[in-house]
Amino acid sequence: MLKRFAGWTLAAPATLVVAVFLILPVAATIATTFAEPGGVFSPYIAFFNSGFRRNVLWRTLQISLATTAISLVIGFFAAYVVARAPGRLKSILIIAAVFPLLTGVVVRSFAWLIILGKNGILNNTLTGLGLIAEPLSMLYTQGAVIVAMVYLFVPLMILTLVGVLENIPEDVIQASSSLGASPAATFRQVIFPLAVPGLIVGAVLVFTGSFTAYATPQLLGGERQMVMGTLMYQRAMVAFDWVGASTIAAIMVVITITVVLAMSRVARRLNPMAT
Repeated sequence: MLKRFAGWTLAAPATLVVAVFLILPVAATIATTFAEPGGVFSPYIAFFNSGFRRNVLWRTLQISLATTAISLVIGFFAAYVVARAPGRLKSILIIAAVFPLLTGVVVRSFAWLIILGKNGILNNTLTGLGLIAEPLSMLYTQGAVIVAMVYLFVPLMILTLVGVLENIPEDVIQASSSLGASPAATFRQVIFPLAVPGLIVGAVLVFTGSFTAYATPQLLGGERQMVMGTLMYQRAMVAFDWVGASTIAAIMVVITITVVLAMSRVARRLNPMAT
């Protein structure tokens, strides 16, 4: 009993800080959406009755899921190479992976404006090689937003997976090979299941980051590719519709929590150590 009481006492300050600075502000924001005179759920009904807002929500989900899937594939194989590299080379590769994180999100997004612009590096290269006759319109498209978001979040995915892959014992992989398993079978039956916890953590971080992103979609997508983050900013800071902005925030919170819980359930099914 004393040990349990001591544990709660030690956790109380951190719990209080989380409740005051995280839970209460979010709860207060969501509570404002239920105080409208038109009915308890009237802001949410108005949101989903709008075809434009439904399209924004669907576009945000598409961008977030595509960013997460691409980041998982690239990040996994990059992290596997880093985890299996010798000591000094591993340090260099980790520094290379971390280096983009030392620059702000806005700066890295502006870099893609230079790369993808009509007079940018990519168009100039393609035109110089004779592959295209005139510059392509790559900015302010969904693809441009996804490419930039993948660039932003792949380093985070790599850092999340490197530690997990490093902890897979080498003798387990060698034992699989000695028992006649092909490299593909070893990857499918040994490496991938043991890496599932890291994959889920990385996927959650990338999805939540891309689903709530504002700067990158605003710079590379603009009004044509509006997402939930830019829509919420518009409702709050341009239209001064605080209830509408709070409704968008509440929907984003619910979707994020739902996706996190779904990914956790998938992780328990795929991870043999959890059963």
